[in-house]
Amino acid sequence: MQLLTLNGNWRLKRTDEHEWIDAVVPGSVFNDLLLAGKMEEPYYRDNEMDALALTKFDYEYQRSFEADPKLLERDTVLLRCEGLDTLCEVLINGVLVLNTDNMHRTYETNVKNLLRNGLNEIRVVIRSATRFVIEKDKEFHLSSCADAVPGISHLRKAHSMFGWDWGPKIPDAGIWRDISILGYDQGRIDDVNLTQHHEAGAVRLDVRIETERLLPDTELTVRAVLEAPDGTLLEHEAISGTASISLSFEITNPQLWWPRNYGEQPLYTLRVILLSDKVEIDGRTLRIGLRTLVVRQEKDEWGESFEFVVNGRNVFAMGANYIPEDNVFGRLSPERTERLLQSCAEANFNCIRVWGGGYYPNNQFYDACDRLGLIVWQDHLYACGAYDFNDAFRENIRQETIDNVKRIRHHASLGIWSGNNELEYAWANWGWTERYGEKLRDAYLLQFEQFLPELNTEIDPNTFYWRSSPSSYGGIDDPNLENVGDMHYWDVWHGRKPVNEFRTLFPRFMSEFGLQSFPSLKTVESFTLPEDRNIFSYVMEAHQKNGTGNEKILYYISEYFKYPKDFESLLYVSQLIQAEGMRVGVEHWRRNRGRCMGAIYWQLNDIWPGASWSSLDYFGRWKATQHAAKRFFAPVLVSACEEGTDVSLHVTNDTLERFEGLLSWRLLDRRSEVIRTGETPVITDALSCREVVALELGTELDTPDKLRQRYLEFTLTTDGREVSGGTALFVKSKHFNYLDPRITAEVTEEEDQYVISLSADALAKFVLLDLRDADASWSDNIFDLSASITKRVVVPKSSLSTSLSLSQFQKQLCVSSLFDTYV
Repeated sequence: MQLLTLNGNWRLKRTDEHEWIDAVVPGSVFNDLLLAGKMEEPYYRDNEMDALALTKFDYEYQRSFEADPKLLERDTVLLRCEGLDTLCEVLINGVLVLNTDNMHRTYETNVKNLLRNGLNEIRVVIRSATRFVIEKDKEFHLSSCADAVPGISHLRKAHSMFGWDWGPKIPDAGIWRDISILGYDQGRIDDVNLTQHHEAGAVRLDVRIETERLLPDTELTVRAVLEAPDGTLLEHEAISGTASISLSFEITNPQLWWPRNYGEQPLYTLRVILLSDKVEIDGRTLRIGLRTLVVRQEKDEWGESFEFVVNGRNVFAMGANYIPEDNVFGRLSPERTERLLQSCAEANFNCIRVWGGGYYPNNQFYDACDRLGLIVWQDHLYACGAYDFNDAFRENIRQETIDNVKRIRHHASLGIWSGNNELEYAWANWGWTERYGEKLRDAYLLQFEQFLPELNTEIDPNTFYWRSSPSSYGGIDDPNLENVGDMHYWDVWHGRKPVNEFRTLFPRFMSEFGLQSFPSLKTVESFTLPEDRNIFSYVMEAHQKNGTGNEKILYYISEYFKYPKDFESLLYVSQLIQAEGMRVGVEHWRRNRGRCMGAIYWQLNDIWPGASWSSLDYFGRWKATQHAAKRFFAPVLVSACEEGTDVSLHVTNDTLERFEGLLSWRLLDRRSEVIRTGETPVITDALSCREVVALELGTELDTPDKLRQRYLEFTLTTDGREVSGGTALFVKSKHFNYLDPRITAEVTEEEDQYVISLSADALAKFVLLDLRDADASWSDNIFDLSASITKRVVVPKSSLSTSLSLSQFQKQLCVSSLFDTYV
């Protein structure tokens, strides 16, 4: 195989203009316009509408390339386009070779007869997707997200590019993934599919290779080489007498792949080589993990289970929903995605849901999830909209599904395919049948309960398919039940119910729930002027896409906290209520491990800087929820359930080993003086939870003043090392009578890190560490600190966004707590 990449330098212009600008492929129109100074930063202030206006034009990419004689002599020469966004016409030397209408597909076409020796030209004309969907929706109205440009269900383009209730209406376009020309002789590999058969102490790996003969009388040989993590090689070879050939590897003492915190993530490398006359003519390389991974649904005392089972052990899924990382696709990069997924791993995630309103991530995303032990819940790309399931649409999504399922299915991290996001729920509860008619409703059932599951299972029979999220029994039959299937819960937030309402729910798998917050001041400063920094300013409201979102944030703050003293404090306190809400929900569901087996909060990341449900902001900065997740997703967790003055302490063990440790607790006053204390040995079986201590504290909390001035601190240790801990108040935080904690911080330098030692004179609630200008990774942050404890926090020097000396680090360090937001 001969590869001629067409990535790199191109030219770009609007089709109604004459001036060309430099462009980079893979990339996007908006990124190139930005780099050329032809548009303003779309995220700054209220520039969004100006950017949207630019999407109503057509654009053209152009470049020349050299085709050497050897390429032209190949038996077949293909143009391969892995990401054309979206309505594109591709011309080689002035001849139209492709018309595309789906950014999620890979397109190939034979261009051998169009290429010439020496200089060739390729042009890609991109028609306006915005103009297309608006006009199509006038012809035939289809429901879609109320916050988006109308008509987006008519086009196979990432829906969220057109706007969502957390993102702007900025549908970028471009050549967003690799584009290349491939020359083949004799034959090529069309597909490699793997099936694992696990037995005690052994795995049989069946490899089915589909080949394509380019010349009828060519004898082709397939060689497959499997390299174990320790470098051991297994090899098989066979003559390919037909288009399909199967090989098998018998692997003894296999090294099994596990989700994060359940075990290691060893990966094997499979190399498949196609030969003609002993000369390699094509090849594929796949990285795989040996494991069984199923979704178990069995009748039980609560209804029907819904849980991941890996290598025979049930896994409590802990993580968040992933959305596209940027509206400007030219700013996407594997390095950026790697940092985001590393943040998931650092916060003890073992699962990530790829939400259905975006795009199928690139190969590096799944590679990283394999390495990091993150089970992927993969939605197919349909969300919150009705679809016209006509013949052309059906064929389009058939090819889209084949392309992406084949590309992704071999990954160890892939745990589930879900047909869509919230469509069954919409047809059941949003009045769509009355609004759009029975024909579209029946088309929904045909698409997601017959066509897509049959196709998906045909291509990937080894991975569980789920018809929709949420879903219960299918058939648009009450799709959001607690006792079966998965659940989305939004009465906390949209319904303004208190966060403790989470404790009334016992879902089998909670795949969406959340609360909004603002990003940090550093991030707000990136898109505002000083006069914009009021949450009800025009600019701040322009960066809040959830209607009454800012009002709801204030509502939840008012329920639990005093009104903050200034704008920066308000941003910070909004993050606290979000983090507390997520903690209350996750700890409750983990206390009910077995009945509930998943907590995937909404949402992980941001598509632009603004208010949202994210725990990582647009720049990847950790909000309070991400720091809290590191604690409430701890493999071994101690959590408190308080009912008045009674408190039960529970230990949840989500590891494969029995846990033995010590649970210590102290009832303290606001100066951290001990009122009552106790400790008890803890033994908790693997993959289990139990109540360890039940405290009745009514005697010590028998007056309103005591309730407002005393708190419980609890710590779980093993071998003298703290593995989990927390505090519990007996009143809402706004009613607790905090003292000035007078926090002191001492910074020392070690070879590769800075160490901050913190102490306080009184309870310091939600201690925040930050650097005035630089960004850093903190071993712990936004935590509670009692007066009797010295807290050690580590910052790796490698994590600093700017290199800092010890004195510079000390000068930039800012330490505050909840107390400082009021005075």
